[in-house]
Amino acid sequence: MTTIKTVWITGASSGLGLATAKAFAGRGWLVVAGARSFADGAVHEEEKAEHWVRLRLDVTDGESCAHFVRRALEISPRVDALVCGAAVLVLGSCEKTGADEYNRVLDTNFTGAARMVSLALPYMRAQGSGRIVLFSSINGLLGIPFQSAYTASKHALEGYAECLAMETAPWGVQVCLVEPGDHRGGSQRTRLNAREENGASPYHERFDAAVAVIHSDEANGLSPDRLGEKLVQNVERRHMRFRLRVAKPDQHLAVWLHALLPPWLNGRVLCAYYQGKRKA
Repeated sequence: MTTIKTVWITGASSGLGLATAKAFAGRGWLVVAGARSFADGAVHEEEKAEHWVRLRLDVTDGESCAHFVRRALEISPRVDALVCGAAVLVLGSCEKTGADEYNRVLDTNFTGAARMVSLALPYMRAQGSGRIVLFSSINGLLGIPFQSAYTASKHALEGYAECLAMETAPWGVQVCLVEPGDHRGGSQRTRLNAREENGASPYHERFDAAVAVIHSDEANGLSPDRLGEKLVQNVERRHMRFRLRVAKPDQHLAVWLHALLPPWLNGRVLCAYYQGKRKA
């Protein structure tokens, strides 16, 4: 008798997390999907559907994470894969982004993922297998103007994943970093507002221009469903690719140029790009 495989997914209420959950369910996996918006009163009741269970989860809250794991294990005693997709984004200059905003972004995007990995790993080690997928970003490979908090959190995940893969390999646990470029309906859904870049700010014009480019790139980005399908295909491989980059050709090019160009020239290229669509 074949046992249905189980995946835990954080940040599964919208965007890339939701697309990933749908892709796993479509492949016959039991999806235990977590998100803060899945609340149904104080008792955290679940909604159930075929191959799909929704549980409330706040990755910044240790007790919420522990409750999610307890309920997930009651639903299925296995965790074949963990996908950490919960994320928030702040837009603002380094100078104007406050410590509270940095802390919230890092706690969600980085520490929240590490918190869930620590809870899932004992069960994966006991099974002798498991797949851990961490949502990084193109921002995990290069800096983007006015996205310092998000960029810092994704750079942290990149280094963490390399350590994690080496430490857990003896137990048959494999790790994958997903590095998406722009996708439609992505980070705009979970964007936090940094301190207002008003007319008195020296960054005002450049900030407005960069935000216009960011919004345009997202609106014309790839389909989230495509990423979900590629992610599931990678998880179902015998040997997962450690890095899975799903992006448009120009964003692949930006990553390659970042590795090849001297920092001063790379900075000029990126600044020119994020100022070039001011009237778009």
